[in-house]
Amino acid sequence: MNELFKVVFVDIAANQDKEQAAELLATKLKTSPSKVQQFFDGRPLFAPTDKTKALKQVKLLSTMGINAKLVNQADNSTTQVIDQERIFEALDYITSSLIRIEERLEDIEQQISQDKSNTSPDETTSWQEDELFEELDFDAPMPTKSKSWLYYLLAVLIILFVLLGVSLFFPDWFALP
Repeated sequence: MNELFKVVFVDIAANQDKEQAAELLATKLKTSPSKVQQFFDGRPLFAPTDKTKALKQVKLLSTMGINAKLVNQADNSTTQVIDQERIFEALDYITSSLIRIEERLEDIEQQISQDKSNTSPDETTSWQEDELFEELDFDAPMPTKSKSWLYYLLAVLIILFVLLGVSLFFPDWFALP
């Protein structure tokens, strides 16, 4: 497995101003000045990469008057441990949330089953015996729709397919002079 290195800011060269170096770096890398400032504060500007590419990045920074060094990503195991702890905390939170949701669903299922057992058959059919429903005509026939539009669209579609077929088999007929 290749070792990964990251470029870390050390200091500014003696003949260079920090603001000028920041502006030059931001324009050269086409990034925001806030990211460059974060790099000066100790956060990485580049993603961890192999040694040759990281050395090129250090060389680029040195041409702009910024001193940087390489840090082996394996040496930075404390940040990896912290990241792993944060991941485990997040997984623990998600797991506990799922358990709480499952318990809540079980409570809701129990309440629903109790509600079903508490209702009597007379209560469930009483709404069906209302006189209001007798006035409504539920068996009204569906109005018949005219199929002439369907036939018209089908005829147009067939004509278009025929024209397409003729133009594919006899392209000379449709050639422009």
